[in-house]
Amino acid sequence: MAGLQQTNSEKILLSWVRQLTRNYPQINVINFTTSWSDGLAFNALLHSHRPDLFDWNAVVSQQSPVQRLDHAFNIARQHLGIEKLLDPEDVATACPDKKSILMYVTSLFQVLPQQVTMEAIREVEMLPRHSRVTREEHIQVHHQHHYSQEVSCFTFLFSFCCSKVFLSLTYPVNL
Repeated sequence: MAGLQQTNSEKILLSWVRQLTRNYPQINVINFTTSWSDGLAFNALLHSHRPDLFDWNAVVSQQSPVQRLDHAFNIARQHLGIEKLLDPEDVATACPDKKSILMYVTSLFQVLPQQVTMEAIREVEMLPRHSRVTREEHIQVHHQHHYSQEVSCFTFLFSFCCSKVFLSLTYPVNL
């Protein structure tokens, strides 16, 4: 089940998400599947960066998961220039597609502030690992060969992006 292991790039991305959503008590992102299906995590990422764009409490209390997802994707498109790569109905499921969530969150990572602390990375490393493989994860692994080219491209782009962030944190450029 090596395909289900979390890569270093995923750990950095998850650390970044958890760091930005820390002040939202309704949010506890622990993975790139079920943690995103209600739409709150996407909205929290956007709200943490641009609280002026919408009323957080209105999104939490008055909208369904599909409405919250649609709201987040529309805000990201209108104000951050991120195309609506996902359909809300595809994410508002019991187990959304991990690769799709990763791709969209990576798009957010590229345009939002990227300061990931070592504390946040250590926190992710301490998250419990699921020893039981869910049916959806088994199906994902079984069909993994269909997506190998796309995953290779994503991994390269995400690793490149994370390398740039790491280098800029390690070797800041003085003007």
